[in-house]
Amino acid sequence: MKKILFPLLIITLLGVGALYWLADNLDEIVADAIAQHGSAMTQARVGVEKVEIAPKNGKGVISGLLLGNPKGFKTPFALRVERIEIDVDLSSVTKDVTVIRMLIIDKPDIIYERGETGTNFDAIQKNIAAYLGPKGNAHQRGGTRLIVEELTICNANAQASADFMGGKTVSIPLPDIALKNVGKARGGVTPGELGQEISRALKAKLSVAGNFERLRKSAGETLDKAGNAIKDLVK
Repeated sequence: MKKILFPLLIITLLGVGALYWLADNLDEIVADAIAQHGSAMTQARVGVEKVEIAPKNGKGVISGLLLGNPKGFKTPFALRVERIEIDVDLSSVTKDVTVIRMLIIDKPDIIYERGETGTNFDAIQKNIAAYLGPKGNAHQRGGTRLIVEELTICNANAQASADFMGGKTVSIPLPDIALKNVGKARGGVTPGELGQEISRALKAKLSVAGNFERLRKSAGETLDKAGNAIKDLVK
């Protein structure tokens, strides 16, 4: 009996120790996961300044999220978020599908850039799709699946740019975005698929707000005015 109980005691103590270690290092683990997997999925630089998660109630805050641009774009980033709030249903964590009660993306800075072959958000979506594979989740099969009951993107500061603007931007309006039960109809989505859903929602709103033909015309009118002003100065 002692031969049986002693190994069980050691395993139990190791398990308890691992749980305490996980709780103490959870913020760092999540931050590293966001940077590593986010960069792999989008083929752009991803990082966060700070992660604070309370294991007791499932609520957390991610501060200073940065999503850079894929290669070929001139602006410094696609998305920069000051604060992301998350509320996870802890009773679902041990189940096949984790339920996120609330995900709020607050005060994002967004740059919608049109390059030679499409926009930066087009490129990000294509890169995520390639990462997930032809069946939608080849890299994450058997991994975590998610349902987001309420997803809100609010207080956004959006800008648009195009290849003829040389990396310069102009402000465009972007209304708040609210999505309900993301992934529920599909029995949950992978983190990569959730990223696609967010990118798709942003692109839909940005496509309306950032009319590149109007932008080209405005840029042309600005250049004409500048040219006329110079002519007036040298008369």
